[in-house]
Amino acid sequence: MGYRHLKHDVRLAARSSRVIGAVVLAALAASAIAQSAPPQAAAGEAGAGRTVQDQSVPDNTGLDIPTNLQIFGKLDPNVRKPTAIVNDTVITGTDVDQRVALVAMANEAKLSPEDRERLKLQVLRQLIDETLQIQEAKTADIAITPAELTQSYNAVSKRFNRTPEAMRAFLRESGSSERSLKRQIEGELAWQRYLRRRVEPFVNVGDEEVKSIIDRLQAAKGTDEFNLKEIYLAATPANGQQVYANAKQILAEIQKGAQPFEYYARQFSEASTRAVGGDLGWIRAATLPAQLAEAATTMQVGQVAGPIEVSGGYSILYLTDKRQVLTADPRDAKLSLKQLTLKFPPNTNQAQAAARAQAFAKATQDLRGCGTVEKVAAGIGADVVDNDTVRIRDLPPQLQEIMLKLQVGQSTPPFGSAEQGVRALVLCGRDDAQAGSVPNSEQIQGQLEQQRVNLRAQQKLRDLRRDAVVDYR
Repeated sequence: MGYRHLKHDVRLAARSSRVIGAVVLAALAASAIAQSAPPQAAAGEAGAGRTVQDQSVPDNTGLDIPTNLQIFGKLDPNVRKPTAIVNDTVITGTDVDQRVALVAMANEAKLSPEDRERLKLQVLRQLIDETLQIQEAKTADIAITPAELTQSYNAVSKRFNRTPEAMRAFLRESGSSERSLKRQIEGELAWQRYLRRRVEPFVNVGDEEVKSIIDRLQAAKGTDEFNLKEIYLAATPANGQQVYANAKQILAEIQKGAQPFEYYARQFSEASTRAVGGDLGWIRAATLPAQLAEAATTMQVGQVAGPIEVSGGYSILYLTDKRQVLTADPRDAKLSLKQLTLKFPPNTNQAQAAARAQAFAKATQDLRGCGTVEKVAAGIGADVVDNDTVRIRDLPPQLQEIMLKLQVGQSTPPFGSAEQGVRALVLCGRDDAQAGSVPNSEQIQGQLEQQRVNLRAQQKLRDLRRDAVVDYR
């Protein structure tokens, strides 16, 4: 119980820090947009950091577009009714609405009418991709049985702490359905099985390649490594401008801070990392495309940058953390902590909260190591919880800097709010982080194979889109 309370309190502090950081994030992201080259910039100009106006006609499409073109008619190809027939498979408006509701429910999101309409278009595109993936899997004699769907559905219900029957009712209340969830499960399972059968057997990684990577890792010891999340939007010369505009719109929504980056990655990213919120994991600049590597090395932790032009589309990056390769990071130290919590009576105003916090701070100054925590807490009516497995890295940024400087037996300054009360963390012990080791050859081989499978999966999906017959109704 104490562990859960401590994690809850730390998360509350982290949430308040993110609210403070939202304005900074918006400013940094806006600066990144101004510095990145829009799709109309030629390759040489982009490398020199020059930009052109969004209204300019691209000169690198090879489409022979007139300089002073005129649009005849009022058709907007980006306005799609939420109904389509994909190679004889019907996607109805109800399918789209229920999937939108499923997305909102899974992310605990309250959508404005404008957000809902934008999400409908994105969901329709995802349903088309999902349909193409299921159809392609069937050509390889891959079909997901009802029993498999039921088993996966029950597992999802369990993750939501519900029985299958309660999950079914919950989905209906949310405006979705069991059928919509099972359809998404079918698409994911069918595509994964297709990749294992038709793609993975043809992906090879040689021993010499693995050895060269190990050698490079040894040589890279001490260099920076980045924990990145990415939203990738595929683009062609024909739709590059529209995709770039869409990326800027997504970035503007991220800047508002209403939803976390992972939410937008799951909804909009076209990379295989969409299922994990765009998480690329820990990665070195040398393994990234040049454009993304340049952005990552100039970003600060917590910063969002983009849209960044990459091969085949545009990316939006979010830097969540940074460390040095194979080097011990002080923030990976595990701490043994005692947390004191003094709750305030209901309707405590700011002045009363400040006075109580001051008295609380004075009491914590009288601490003489962790052995006196319970006695001091009893004297001021505070609660105490223990946790022996907290990493400095997992604490909010403000507390990280403080914990790095604390000695065993010392306490942080009080933190909290008038609504949640005031808290302090007492450092009882610290297990310093050990230097990292080079991954073994099997781990490196597995990572390389997965990267190549993902790349071929993206290429296959692009081919399916290109050959599909899609009739919008």
